[in-house]
Amino acid sequence: MYMSFLKPYEDGGESMPLPTWKTYLYTLQQEAPKPHRIICQKEVAKPPFYGKEFHGTLNRDETDRLLSQGDGCYLVRKSERAPDAFTLAIRFNGETKHFKLYYEDSKHYVGEKRFDTVHDLVEDGLIHFYIESHAADYISTLSKESNYEESPYLAYSAKRKRLVNHRSRPASSRRLDYTDSPLASTDVPDTVAEEIENVDVNDDDDSTTDWKDIEKPHCFKVQNFMGLHWCDFCANFMWGLIAQGVKCQDCGFGAHKKCSEAVPNDCMPDMKYVKRIFGGDLTTVVKAQKSPVPVIVEKCVKEIEARGFENEGLYRIAGFHDDVEAVRMAFDKDGENADIGPNKYDDINTITSALKLYFRLLPIPLINFDVYKLLIEAIKRDDPESAQIKLIKELVSRLPLAHYQTLKYLGAHLIRVTEHKKKTLMNAENLAIVFAPTLMRPLETDPMVSLMAAKYEQKAMEFILVHFKDIFGK
Repeated sequence: MYMSFLKPYEDGGESMPLPTWKTYLYTLQQEAPKPHRIICQKEVAKPPFYGKEFHGTLNRDETDRLLSQGDGCYLVRKSERAPDAFTLAIRFNGETKHFKLYYEDSKHYVGEKRFDTVHDLVEDGLIHFYIESHAADYISTLSKESNYEESPYLAYSAKRKRLVNHRSRPASSRRLDYTDSPLASTDVPDTVAEEIENVDVNDDDDSTTDWKDIEKPHCFKVQNFMGLHWCDFCANFMWGLIAQGVKCQDCGFGAHKKCSEAVPNDCMPDMKYVKRIFGGDLTTVVKAQKSPVPVIVEKCVKEIEARGFENEGLYRIAGFHDDVEAVRMAFDKDGENADIGPNKYDDINTITSALKLYFRLLPIPLINFDVYKLLIEAIKRDDPESAQIKLIKELVSRLPLAHYQTLKYLGAHLIRVTEHKKKTLMNAENLAIVFAPTLMRPLETDPMVSLMAAKYEQKAMEFILVHFKDIFGK
């Protein structure tokens, strides 16, 4: 029973043996009864997605008799209660278990997991029955007693050690995001207007930070792990045949579904998991690239400032579509190594259009949906200018940290564009018309809602640019 398996470093290097007690659940899996198909001996009309395990119409007594050969025996029969439904019967621990069986998209299932064959479904079910009947108390303590910072997996992974170092930093050195900020109201207002009234505009703190300080939740999805796999949270074996647990799509962290509920928001995205830059989550891209702002934003801004301040209609004139698409594909493929220099793209409008496209494709806009509602409400108010500056400064500070830093970086660039307005003919009002629909949008998809909000979006964007130094402190 005390076996030892090797698990490799995630970042390379030699394998290290897992503690022997961690193989307990794996050993139980090996002891689980094996599936045995009970073949129908008579001619019955069967659906094309079932084989000889299908027995047509059977009552429960007859089903028990056929499965009495032992644990692991199974068959499929027509349901007695619903005319077009089917039932999977499995023998385990001397009893027959009945499950409503489904087939969809070439997959068989009785719950969340999907299987190519009924045989695989039964094998996975028997493993779960056996483990949960022999280790129920053990399983119930997996996430309760696990200490994430002391997880054995972290001791073997350099990447996870970086997570521990990040989490051990003093909280006072980090800039809190909106949900933890002392600026946020402790009460949940019933309306947007009420929340605007509750805004605290007396906090002048504008502390800065870098990508290491950005907290990000894991993006967990059900995963079919190949081969032996252990939970990265509790370091216990993840049992079953298919969809044994969940895996973070941004950093590769794998865990039991139950354990994933206790994992803190310390995802460290890796570019090998991030599939694309355009259309990718801003916070994910920033952390994966280990940069204060997305590399595409930084490279495009530098290129535009190097050779675009002489161009009339900067940001207003669109670039050639095929070239813009080529820039997009270059960043998705090569990241920070993408070539956007003048020898590759001599028209600076191609670069400005690519930058605007990046912001338009963000799944969560740069000015996110929560702040958007408050910002539009605030810009409609007839407050004195000084009061409105304080209010909008606080609302902008509620943005997720990566969004805040990127907006500040982009805003500073747009201010420099306005300083060359004699040649570019792009003042704050013109830039607001271009960038308002690019950087913000309502959550509702109703075109009439968007149309009615357009003038307030432009007004809000222009206000931010005109009062940029007061809002961002620089």
